[in-house]
Amino acid sequence: MRRWASALAILALAGAAPAAPALARETMPAAGKPQTGLRVIPLSIETSGGKRHAYKVEVAATPAQQAHGMMFRTKMPPGTGMLFPHDPPSPASFWMENTLIPLDLLFIGTDGRIRNIAANAVPKSRAPLSSVGPVIAVLELPGGEAERIGAKPGDKVQWPR
Repeated sequence: MRRWASALAILALAGAAPAAPALARETMPAAGKPQTGLRVIPLSIETSGGKRHAYKVEVAATPAQQAHGMMFRTKMPPGTGMLFPHDPPSPASFWMENTLIPLDLLFIGTDGRIRNIAANAVPKSRAPLSSVGPVIAVLELPGGEAERIGAKPGDKVQWPR
């Protein structure tokens, strides 16, 4: 999955010099391959009913990792996800081009609560999936997971920062 409209991507597309060296220092996955080796951390979602759901999520911390995201993966095991931190908080927009599986995108506000959810995002779509306002992170879970656990805007998301 690509982070759509990130400042770095815009600079890189425009050919700005500062973007290219930063990306060159990172280890990039081979073209058409899923990225591996991301740091994995615990994360939990506490729904309005007080039930806590635990996950092990990969952290896409750098601009290159965020640009590659979940592209080219053919499965996402239960209880896993990918977190895209934003520092500083900013509006976020994603698309599903080169993403082969449906995903739920949970946009997390500055208060650590879900602002909005893009459920069951359609694989290979270029339609933008956007946050409602600035977010500190976006959490990608397997498609249908948000509905399965009853996640809604206002639910609390916690992880070590």
